[in-house]
Amino acid sequence: MAKKYFKDDDDLQHNQRFFDIAGEPCRMLLPIQGYEKKPLVSLEDAVEPLVEFVPDIKRMVYVAKMKCDNPPADHLSKDESASIILYSMEWEPQDECLYYVLNATLRAENRRKLVPWFLYLKLVLTALSHLPPLQRTVFRGV
Repeated sequence: MAKKYFKDDDDLQHNQRFFDIAGEPCRMLLPIQGYEKKPLVSLEDAVEPLVEFVPDIKRMVYVAKMKCDNPPADHLSKDESASIILYSMEWEPQDECLYYVLNATLRAENRRKLVPWFLYLKLVLTALSHLPPLQRTVFRGV
């Protein structure tokens, strides 16, 4: 259905991350519990349990850290900043990107599937909580 709105398959594939509402569960899932008790660790340590789920994750961590400003903006640590960058990165194949695998896992009814993600979730959610609040106008196309 979304295909008719895009010029080619590359546009469609790139924009699938914005149109993945079909993957949303139809009912409320249990809250995620346990990650908040995990220690803050380096990004390399946080992704170690994810190696079997996200191929090439270690190389992508290196790339994300290279993309960080030095020092990172908003008083984030390099690991915190890189954890946000890593989530937003897209690579081929798309279904092996961190955001894709994490989003699919977050939608799973079996909350135990999230346990390997706890260190990364702790790091990225801590980073997001350290960002300053912004008031901006956000435009949405329909």
